[in-house]
Parts: sequence; C-alpha cells; structure tokens
Amino acid sequence: MKGKIIKGIAGFYYVHDGHDKVYECKAKGIFRNQGLKPLVGDDVSVDVLSSEESLGNITEIFPRKNSLIRPASANVDQALVIFAVKEPAPNLNLLDRFLVMMGQQGLPCHVCISKTDLDVGEAERLAGIYEKAGYPSHLVSTYEKRGLSELSVLLAGKTTVMAGPSGVGKSSLMNLINPEAQMETGTVSAKIGRGRHTTRHTELFCVGEDTYLLDTPGFSSLEIEGMLCSELRFYYPEIEALEGKCRFQGCIHGKEPDCAVKKAVLEGGISRERYENYLQLYEELKAKKRYK
Repeated sequence: MKGKIIKGIAGFYYVHDGHDKVYECKAKGIFRNQGLKPLVGDDVSVDVLSSEESLGNITEIFPRKNSLIRPASANVDQALVIFAVKEPAPNLNLLDRFLVMMGQQGLPCHVCISKTDLDVGEAERLAGIYEKAGYPSHLVSTYEKRGLSELSVLLAGKTTVMAGPSGVGKSSLMNLINPEAQMETGTVSAKIGRGRHTTRHTELFCVGEDTYLLDTPGFSSLEIEGMLCSELRFYYPEIEALEGKCRFQGCIHGKEPDCAVKKAVLEGGISRERYENYLQLYEELKAKKRYK
C-alpha cells in the first residue's frame, strides 16, 4: 500500500492511505542503518499487517522533492504564515524572520492576516506592506468567514505548511477548512497577551484530493541560522530587486552613502518596518561572527 505520513510520535508513524484510513506503522530498521528518518509528508510504501486494526510497517520511503529542517517535514509546496491584526498584536519582526527562514529553504510564501474583523484598515495596511515586498497576502476572518474561498483555491492540490504564533487563529482556520480535524482551539490570555500553545506537534491534515495542510506548533521567537550577514539582503525580495543600483558593489544598505535601498525607504517604495527589521537581523548575524 502507498500512503503519506501525516504524523509521527514516539517512533510510531501514522500513514494516510489517500482515502479515508490511517495506519499506525513502525519504520523498518534498515532506515536507521541508512541514516534515514521518516518525516511528516513522506510518501511511503506500507506492508499492511492488519487491515482491521490498521497496523503496518513502512518498507520504503519514496524520493523527496524537498525536506524542511524547521518544521521537520518533506514534500512541501508552499508556506502560509498567519498573523493576527490584533489579539495578539502583530510582531512583524517575527514574521520577517519566518519569511527569511522559508526563503533559506526555497519555499514560496504567502502571508495571511487573520482576525480582520477587529480592524479592517490595519489589516489592509499590513497586507499592503507584504504585497509590496513580493509576498501574496490574504485577509481572513473566521468570525465573518471572510477570505476562506480564496484560501481554498490557494491550497488546492498542494501541501502547505501553516505557521504562526499561538493565538492567531490557525486552529480555528483549520477547523473551518476541514471540520473533521476537530482541532483544539485556545483563547488568548488577556494577562500575557498571547495564545496558549494548542498545537503540540507537527501534523498533516488531508483537506481534499491531493491537498494537505501541515499544522505546526505556535512559536514566539525564531533565530536565523546558517546564514552570513552579507547574504541576508538576498532574502528580502524588495531589497534584492535593487541589487547593483547602489554606489558601492555589495552595499549592505546600512551606513553607506548613495544607497538605493535607503532612498526607496525614504520615498515609500520599501516599508520602513521591513527595512528596520532587516538592519536588526543583519546586526544579529554579524554579532555571531558570520562575516563575508
């Protein structure tokens, strides 16, 4: 039987058969000998031990078209990063970190602004920032059921990783897209201003034919790793677009004169928030002694 791993917990892998059945499986020892660990999203071959009890062994892992380090997963087509317009307040620095991290892994990204019913104007402003930066942006309200049909078209026929901080409505959105998921939802704590961690592991949900959503635990911080500070500018699309237009070759767009990026910021072509986040991330990478 051929299937797809949708969850892995404590050495057990749960394989969806592409229809309506999930098998609990163990991976054969040969994978350990090969240094190969099954990942959520892997297409696999399963030797069914018991159809009634839905038990089996994974006997083959088919070639991956890609694999992500964070979240650990395989065969992902795109990322949908979700942030709320309010409750909790959007942290654009955290959003930019995630976009850079996905860029490192070569994954196309879409930005989803949730809870738009709380402040439509601010939601449109935020979406405008990321549209201008080159990231398709989507406005969603699970309360008003706004933007769901647009998302359904985006997700159809693909495997999409959904990520974002706790409390932004990932689980509520998943429940509307796929009510069978019956995911636990959390309320935002008024005292600390952030959501409870309701998603505890990475799990893949089949929401239609050849359509999967990879839900990930909420995060409150991200550290960019494996990157030289001089490479960061290539992971900001609106900054990369101006490469070669500054006075100095290899301009890092900080204190250099006649910088096309700084000029674009002053003229409104590049978001000041995005630019300031870029400078902060650059200094962090530089402090780690990851020089040219």
